[in-house]
Amino acid sequence: MHNEVSERVAALDWDALHRDLDQQGFAVFRPILTPEECEAFIASYPAEELYRKTIDMKRYRFGLGEYKYFQSPLPSRLQQLREAFYPPLAAAANRWLEQLGKEPGYPGTLSAFLEKCHEAGQRRPTPLILKYEAGGYNCLHQDLYGEVYFPFQVLLTLNRKDVDYEGGEFLLVEQRPRAQSRGHAIKLERGAGVIFPTSFRPVQGARGHYRAFLRHGVGTVTAGKRYSLGVIFHDAT
Repeated sequence: MHNEVSERVAALDWDALHRDLDQQGFAVFRPILTPEECEAFIASYPAEELYRKTIDMKRYRFGLGEYKYFQSPLPSRLQQLREAFYPPLAAAANRWLEQLGKEPGYPGTLSAFLEKCHEAGQRRPTPLILKYEAGGYNCLHQDLYGEVYFPFQVLLTLNRKDVDYEGGEFLLVEQRPRAQSRGHAIKLERGAGVIFPTSFRPVQGARGHYRAFLRHGVGTVTAGKRYSLGVIFHDAT
């Protein structure tokens, strides 16, 4: 994998990914970061000059662990991920709006979408790196940082499950109206990732599509350390 990260994103089977998003609300993709690239992200975790803010999850009752928001300019590979994933996901976002009877509203490029964020006063970058040690977890939540948000986000795992850490599955819980919640526990290879909804997805019902709301989190890490990379497309207030 010596080609650029953006080329690897473009080479994914997007027909299958769009189908999975529509049918089940999330899509898992094969590794697109090399082991060396994953290790480089992990090795950069202590470099405080890369980050604008560090969050202790326990302090805010978010869970047990730590995450850091990158500051601008983002690292090159992370910027490529953000820019490359956005256009095909914007197409999916507009398709979902149409299914819900709404007008398409997401521009085709990340820069155009970020202009909308900035016009709303949302100027702080939101991509982040997360670290959990044994006993760590992340409570179910949504990443809504302002009035403007993008309906998808991407999570990539940076180290090896069952080698570097145990437990720590990615959790996705869907709540449909007048029904009990449905949960997914998703295991990811190093360098691979999952695309999932930031807030809701359309579900076909007897009278057309309706909104099913989702929250995500991380199950308890039972051993080792777990690192992951979160690619969020909207900026924060």
